[in-house]
Amino acid sequence: MEYPLYVYAAGTLLALALYKVVAFAWRVVASPLRHLPGPPSESLFWGNMGVIQKEDNSVPQERWVKQYGPNIAYKGVFNMWRLWTVDTRALHHIVMHSDIYQRPASGRYQLSRLVGPGVLVTEEEQHRHQRRVMNPAFGPAQVRELTEVFMDVSNALRDIWQSEVAKAGEGPTVVDASSWLGRATLDIIGRAGFGYDFEALNPSGAANELNQAFATLFTMPVAPRDRFFAFLQATIPPLRIFKTAGNRKAEEAQKVMRRIGMQLIQQRKAAIQSEKGRGVERKDITERDLLTLLIRANMSTDIPENQRLSDDEVLAQVPTFIVAGHETTATATTWALFSLAQQPETARKLRDELLSVAKDSPDMDTLNALPYLDAVVRETLRHHSPVPMTTRAATADDAIPVSAPYTDRYGRTRDTIEIRKGDLVFIPILAINRSKAIWGEDADEFKPERWEHVPEGASSVPGVWGNVFSFLGGPRACIGYRFSLVETKALLFALVRAFEFELAIPADQIKKRSGIVTRPVVTDAEGKTKGSLPLVIRPYRA
Repeated sequence: MEYPLYVYAAGTLLALALYKVVAFAWRVVASPLRHLPGPPSESLFWGNMGVIQKEDNSVPQERWVKQYGPNIAYKGVFNMWRLWTVDTRALHHIVMHSDIYQRPASGRYQLSRLVGPGVLVTEEEQHRHQRRVMNPAFGPAQVRELTEVFMDVSNALRDIWQSEVAKAGEGPTVVDASSWLGRATLDIIGRAGFGYDFEALNPSGAANELNQAFATLFTMPVAPRDRFFAFLQATIPPLRIFKTAGNRKAEEAQKVMRRIGMQLIQQRKAAIQSEKGRGVERKDITERDLLTLLIRANMSTDIPENQRLSDDEVLAQVPTFIVAGHETTATATTWALFSLAQQPETARKLRDELLSVAKDSPDMDTLNALPYLDAVVRETLRHHSPVPMTTRAATADDAIPVSAPYTDRYGRTRDTIEIRKGDLVFIPILAINRSKAIWGEDADEFKPERWEHVPEGASSVPGVWGNVFSFLGGPRACIGYRFSLVETKALLFALVRAFEFELAIPADQIKKRSGIVTRPVVTDAEGKTKGSLPLVIRPYRA
């Protein structure tokens, strides 16, 4: 008996779906992570995610580490096993073997909706290729040239706050530091990143087309239902055909970003081509904005034609600059002011050092030569990691070495963590940065003085900079960390010299919410939560 074609098609799809379900179930059941100690699953569907969602980032996992040891496994959504390790030898292995431990497909999808096929998303040879071309734009010499832009915008923000104080008759004035710093860093990355003025500090800047597009792209869904559906779309690709209002807004914003971004790229290419009739070499790089530097490096005669980035790949780096130079830096500086507002003696000590500099716009070398400013920035990135964790998925079976043998769920002693292809691995940035085993019993305190005598154990942290894990390490370490550090120092230099700070509301009313970064949030009288850090500012009088 013959059946209609659609019956065979339906049967094939059903068989494929059944195969996928069985394969997924087997992966969960057979994962060697099941041998690791850890908390029992609380839900067949949610695993241990219920308690994780209710508490601050990394807090439940840190509690489980105290109970079960440095290498634990717990259950995520769909009861998938997740590895969480605070063993620095294991983490060094993971970050160095980026060919095995890659960003999961669901994470790449979510991030690619924001930044396209940029260096934050790509893997293996494509990632290495992009970094080779981009590296000249992020060296110390280039950041040194951009410091003038950092200071110009930082001083502009200082002047705006001074105007706000003047309006209040020189009395205490409340500002939303989180909002203002976000606008300042957007102006910095616009000018320093790709020669574009967002006018974010300008009241008329609200109508800026590219400004609005980025605001749309980088606003995470707030309603739990929207966040959950966004997670399902990332995890189950067929669901991406169903467009939510947020999806449609994001697509429109991406069109604006692409149109303006391509205009900027074509303008830079035309200017470079007309500048000289001869070939361009990387040693000829003189322009200061990162996009021009990237395009010039990409067009240089010492890069073979088949190794150059396409215009789409160059375009994808524009929102990558936004993430590195705007979101993370604004958040780090916000948390620095949050801590300084609660520690007036620390703020006074920092201000005294900053006032020892005779000029309002120091260069990079002067900023980097200020030891207490450096300690405050290091301690901010340690204590308030803007990105608290990241995820990797194993692309091959592996055995991760550990610093000391551990006992598994069945009482067996092991000296490696067995990993199977597809297993999820969490890189606990914040947990490492505040580990008492590394930093001592005062690890939960904001204490810049700890950098005068760095604990010996901190040398084992596999970070690219200063014994802090916030910029990761290995081949996928943050390419723009120098840019972010000097930008943060410039903002603090301008603001701490000019003002004294205190929190406008009790500290326990300021909570943390993690999206792309961990921001301070405040719940208003109506129960609505928004990103905010209300600060009382007063002009500093010597």
